[in-house]
Amino acid sequence: MIIWLASYPKSGNTLMRSFLSSYFFSKDGTFSFELLKNIKQYPNGDLFTRLGVNIEDPHEIAKSHIRVQEFLNKDKKSFKFLKTHSSFVKMDGFSFTDLANTLGVIHIVRDPRDVVVSLAHHNNQSIEKTTEMINRDFVMGAHSKDGMPVYMGSWSRNYNSWKVFNNKGKYLLIKFEDLIQDKEENFKKILNFIKVLTKSNFEINDKKIKKILQEIKFEKLKKLEETEGFNEAKTDEKGNKIRFFREGKSNNWKKTLDPIIKTSIEAACQKEMKELGYL
Repeated sequence: MIIWLASYPKSGNTLMRSFLSSYFFSKDGTFSFELLKNIKQYPNGDLFTRLGVNIEDPHEIAKSHIRVQEFLNKDKKSFKFLKTHSSFVKMDGFSFTDLANTLGVIHIVRDPRDVVVSLAHHNNQSIEKTTEMINRDFVMGAHSKDGMPVYMGSWSRNYNSWKVFNNKGKYLLIKFEDLIQDKEENFKKILNFIKVLTKSNFEINDKKIKKILQEIKFEKLKKLEETEGFNEAKTDEKGNKIRFFREGKSNNWKKTLDPIIKTSIEAACQKEMKELGYL
């Protein structure tokens, strides 16, 4: 069964995957980028193609999500993590996932004013264009080489869509700001959620947690990217890699965001930002 690591882009999903992959897929908590391969991005073009889905046809992709997830769940493992930036929505009348395939959702949310700054840098595009993207229903990758559309939606839609799993007791909300302020407390909260969700008896190992937290300090990840590279980093128009691990802080928007852009985001996301305590 799938545990979704759901988030809007640049909201802390990589930090979450770094911790979980180190905890569940390493013996002693030593981190490497290689471990992240244990938590795959979804949707993934290779997987759909393997099942004979025409990934150049968005309708075929939309109607195949449940079939692909049923295939993933055939191995009968108690749980598996999948990272997604998709909203929990219907596409051409077909649902992104369902309760038969979803064990639970860990939802990572970040202040949209910080998201827009980080995402603009990540995509090597203007703040204005990025703001327009997060304020409207955006489909990521609709024109990419592998043709895999990700129905991110607006920042607000993305946040609201996954909350429906809360009614089923299958939802944990983690704010990026809380996570970086107290990693140990929040990662223990996440592990306890997984333990209850999966009805597992795995040990919550304080020593291993502390080791991992040293391993995945932001400056260490930044240094690791400099020395080894990071395959999730994008390239600019000249083919140069754009640094993935750049700031990793909250409230960075206060130093860089134009007041007009700030007002636009706050107007578009007002209800949700108030609910989350950002306003």
